[in-house]
Amino acid sequence: MVKALLIPVLLAVFLPAPHAAQAAAPAWTGPLSTRGRYIVDAHGERFKLRSANWHGASGTWNGSGDVNDNASHHAGENSLRIPMGLDRASIGTIVSSMAGIGINSVRLPFSDEMLRDTQPVTGAFDPALNGLTPLQVYDRVVTSLTDAGLAVILNNHTNTTKWCCGVDGNERWNASQTTAEWEDGWLFMARHYRDNPRVVGADLYNEVRRNVLDDPNWGGGDDHDWFAASQHLGDRILREANPNLLIIVEGINWTGIPVDGFAHGRPTLVPVQTLSHTLVTSGKLVYSAHFYDYTGPNHSGATGIGETSDPRYRDMSRDELFNVLNRDAFYVSASPDRHFTAPVWISEFGVDAGSAPDSPQRQWFTNFTDYLIQTDADFAYWPAVGWLDNRGVNNWALLFWDRNGGFDSVRSDWRYDAWSRLITSGRSGYVAPVARWSMLSPDRGDFIASSLLRDRPDWDSGARKAACPDGQRLLGIAHKGNRGLCTDVNGATAWTSYQTVNSEQYVSTDWASGYTKFQCPAGSLMVGYAVRGAAVSSVLCATTSAAAGAGRTIWFDRSDNRPSGSPGGEFATGNYKGQCANDEYAAGIAWTGRIGSSKTPDALYCRKLTA
Repeated sequence: MVKALLIPVLLAVFLPAPHAAQAAAPAWTGPLSTRGRYIVDAHGERFKLRSANWHGASGTWNGSGDVNDNASHHAGENSLRIPMGLDRASIGTIVSSMAGIGINSVRLPFSDEMLRDTQPVTGAFDPALNGLTPLQVYDRVVTSLTDAGLAVILNNHTNTTKWCCGVDGNERWNASQTTAEWEDGWLFMARHYRDNPRVVGADLYNEVRRNVLDDPNWGGGDDHDWFAASQHLGDRILREANPNLLIIVEGINWTGIPVDGFAHGRPTLVPVQTLSHTLVTSGKLVYSAHFYDYTGPNHSGATGIGETSDPRYRDMSRDELFNVLNRDAFYVSASPDRHFTAPVWISEFGVDAGSAPDSPQRQWFTNFTDYLIQTDADFAYWPAVGWLDNRGVNNWALLFWDRNGGFDSVRSDWRYDAWSRLITSGRSGYVAPVARWSMLSPDRGDFIASSLLRDRPDWDSGARKAACPDGQRLLGIAHKGNRGLCTDVNGATAWTSYQTVNSEQYVSTDWASGYTKFQCPAGSLMVGYAVRGAAVSSVLCATTSAAAGAGRTIWFDRSDNRPSGSPGGEFATGNYKGQCANDEYAAGIAWTGRIGSSKTPDALYCRKLTA
């Protein structure tokens, strides 16, 4: 986003839901889901997010000065608390112009404050919008976009209705509100648009970053843990509010103090490689990241205070840039058959159209769009709409209007060559289903991904429990750390009944002599487990039609024991792991019962998966 520079230094109004889209059938059918690295529609056809950000409803006020004075707003552009440009053109005109530059979807930012804002809108081009609340205007924008066949991704941009993204009280989802309030706002929005099948995604929060004193984290277990917060809310949206939405999780945007000599940087999606989300509904997770020329992997984007000697993205050679992009984000979609494999949506990128010829900004934009084309990545340009009469100050938009009916677009400037190549690139057509891999991580509490278990009575009271998503079986587990790996490789297996096993009553042969063993009964396989401290307290077995094939023991108490190539990826960094082959299933766990043992898993009993 072209926004206030990031300088983290030491120094509901409940309204009737908008009607579902009524236009002629579009070229795609919702809901959307994922197959490996691709987003697909209801028929399995690839739906590449070719998007733009229509900002404004989340606020343009800088946070000081008279909110009614344009000078107090970003770049002097006051959005009036509604999507940008609606003081200059009708909703229909802007939507038509968006479709005319080739996009098929819109990322539509909102603030949590917008949901409660009852102050009437004034100054809109369309008199019918004046007197409405900002949420009511947002509703009309959503309806117009989806009636035109465009997909809408709801984006929770800020807590408060003001410009993003510095040290501004909007650094985290719970910076200016509680996590419970954030979740309640999202559940309202997900339900509010549930009947509109072209509202396709929930982009949970924008640019999670450091405030003055504290960093966000990925898996730290505290109230700054973005992994845990997004995992919990994503499941709640799918279970309680709208099972059709894509759940979009952006990587962490910034940690540390941007001063040379202090640790600082932009984690982006690097942590996903070792700790990824497993949602209650498979095929609904999308990861996202932001890239601008003036920022860098260790550069905040600041000039003056907060500026460091680290390179910006525009300072990098083409090869250096490509390597960093892959390392920090694009590897997620480029790595098949991993627990973290998912589409990566670059939900913000852009450039100043006023950049001088041969400038680093122009070269960066050419290189970056080339990389988007090369990797066939989903994308969303920032921003869609700007002020024509302000292009000398803010010239980043794709579409421009003034108050006198003047209009201009990206078609008239140097960006159009790259834009036209980008908007027409990429795979289309049917995408075949792929095997799914999922991580279980009950490090600090239950991690139950199965929707079939969500209403089930507690199956091991007092223990931390983990269960695979529906249709997946347990294939791997860690010696320490409680992590697990699930998959449906070689075919999904349906089941409706479960059994908890916490003794050796079903052990059919001594497959781990001298060790305590939990084994599923014949005709069932492991789909979950429970732990107390580091000790396994029970396993969860599911009845299946798969016959019991030949069995074997794999030990992993002293080294990894995994198939060649480690399918599924690293699911327990720093700990030994055991994993059955792709044509097997885990049927039992063993550990030593000797005095002083922690009862951590030492061996798996793997059996052939047969028809």
